[in-house]
Amino acid sequence: MNEASPKPVLRIGHVEIDDTFAEAFPMTATRLIITAISEKWALTAATVLTGYATSVIACDAEAGIERILSPDQTPDGRPGICVLLFAFNREALEKAVVKRVGQCIMTCPTTACYNGLADRSKPIRVGGRLRRFGDGFQISKVIGNQRFWRIPVMDGEFVCEDEFGTTKAVGGGNILILGNSQWKTLEAAEMGVVAASKFPGVITPFPGGVVRSGSKVGSKYKGQIASTNHAYAPTLKGIVKTALPPMAHCCYEIVIDGLDLETVTASTKAALYAAAGADGVVAVSAGNYGGKLGPYHIHLKDLLDPEGSS
Repeated sequence: MNEASPKPVLRIGHVEIDDTFAEAFPMTATRLIITAISEKWALTAATVLTGYATSVIACDAEAGIERILSPDQTPDGRPGICVLLFAFNREALEKAVVKRVGQCIMTCPTTACYNGLADRSKPIRVGGRLRRFGDGFQISKVIGNQRFWRIPVMDGEFVCEDEFGTTKAVGGGNILILGNSQWKTLEAAEMGVVAASKFPGVITPFPGGVVRSGSKVGSKYKGQIASTNHAYAPTLKGIVKTALPPMAHCCYEIVIDGLDLETVTASTKAALYAAAGADGVVAVSAGNYGGKLGPYHIHLKDLLDPEGSS
């Protein structure tokens, strides 16, 4: 009887691509358009709004800046920033958005906040919940079939749309970049983030888009729902079963959230190729939980162009 043929090694150039999958899961998302007197102040508001929004493991939402808008792309003709926010359900998303808009946008000089999704069939209420800050002096204005609230503040008025659309979305797309040094691997991760971020409708929610503390489900400690992914920690190589090849001394993860699976998949592919083309990268893998966490499995082998195996 003939022996089974050896499994082909997947590669991009000299970089080995692990035959595994990124495990993504359903989320609910909304898009905010933040405008201000200048791009500087719109970006300031967006940056503060998306702070502490890296992972629903411990944050009320995952959020990130999607893109910069020119004045001709915004509802009020001012410079703007698009922001995406993700949560596990619409109720949790509404709580997070109301708090973040109230604390981070309404407080920021000259800003306004508008809905950025066309579909309003399953809305969350934002301006309608913040209106009471006006203490009875707020004004409701309906334009077309949309309601806006004008809330008096110390530099004029904060304008906020009453309701924001929501949509089903995908969270947790990812790749793991394994490199021969911290500096080279970080450079590769930065290149991957730039490539992934070129797609409208996606964000990379972690600091600078890069994760150093990749996690696994559970812990030896009671009540700890997640802990360090020890298989990818280089300082534990001689202590635990490692997933790092001999030449790999660092691992960074890129996590991708998006408005649909197709966009997350395309963004993952772009990040994969950008990272694999960087100097010092040994291999690229992906994080999953054996298919137990989410129904969306993005197989790295399916992202490779035909020449991507040997």
